[in-house]
Amino acid sequence: MAITIQTHQLPSKHATDQYTTTSSRLAARLLIHTWNTSPESWFAWAGSRIPKHGSILEVGAGTGQLWRETDLPTDTLLTLTDFSPAMCKQLHAIPGATVQQCAAESLPFQPASFDTVVANHMLYHVDSPATALAEFCRVLKPGGTLVVALNGLDHLEELLGIGERIGRPSVIRGQARITAETAQGFLDKEFVNVRQERCPGNFEVRSVQPVVDYLGSLGDEGLDAEQEEVVRKEVWEVIAREGVFRVKKNMVLFTGKKAAW
Repeated sequence: MAITIQTHQLPSKHATDQYTTTSSRLAARLLIHTWNTSPESWFAWAGSRIPKHGSILEVGAGTGQLWRETDLPTDTLLTLTDFSPAMCKQLHAIPGATVQQCAAESLPFQPASFDTVVANHMLYHVDSPATALAEFCRVLKPGGTLVVALNGLDHLEELLGIGERIGRPSVIRGQARITAETAQGFLDKEFVNVRQERCPGNFEVRSVQPVVDYLGSLGDEGLDAEQEEVVRKEVWEVIAREGVFRVKKNMVLFTGKKAAW
């Protein structure tokens, strides 16, 4: 399937640097979810809250993991977008999906095209969340549903705290223009009946390597030997003492409606 490229709007520089040519950094971060204390994965939990009828658009779909863990009726029309060619290559593996390469702030779709729009942990990558949300509203049908996932500022606090101490801070946490704490105000400007639900559970990591991989994914290169030694020592001491390295999870799902009039 041919991919149309929209170049007049781009995501943040951080997102462009991190994701344009590779999906491996995102994959390394997703592995932390394997240590979830909740019986449901994030993707299964969030997917169960997405309306399954009609036409669905996911903006910034990344590797498409959400749709690998969410069953859709055969008559559902699924469209997946991402600005990154590397991500779009992954998205072509999702059965039945139409894939479009484009930026969230300039969607190449007609007004009122979709019954549901999903933005799963991607709004903090755009320079103007308000512009992206206005685009989501434009392409939604009247009465359609918006589903947005965002993290709170204390999400992965223990893990990212180590990153700060070794000089590998989270750029997203430092530069995000929208978070779970501020999302309600943004969403209320475009949508009605906006509600939020926090995903249950936390992460209990029983191995050092997932922390090393996660922190290594935050830069252009992995951790150097000195940084890795610090991480391994600090995390292993916690695991040896407590049996696990506990990491806070603060992932929030927002749902709202486009006004029907």
